[in-house]
Amino acid sequence: MGRKFNIFDHELVPEHILLSKEEAKRVLRELGVKPNCLPLIRASDPAARAIGAKPGDLIKIVRRSPTAGTCIVYRYVIPG
Repeated sequence: MGRKFNIFDHELVPEHILLSKEEAKRVLRELGVKPNCLPLIRASDPAARAIGAKPGDLIKIVRRSPTAGTCIVYRYVIPG
């Protein structure tokens, strides 16, 4: 068997962090939104699969840029 490919080793794939239920509740409360108001990501997305995300989870995505600095976005995991 060959080596398994890690998509997070690629420079264009930002860091994806699976939030705990408590963290997700806190983020939603701070943002003042319901989960389905956030941008969506399918559970079948390679990054979501790599971190073990399931429908109903919240993912924190940290993008780093030499010009813009750090940008944090959240995605709500849906089936698919």
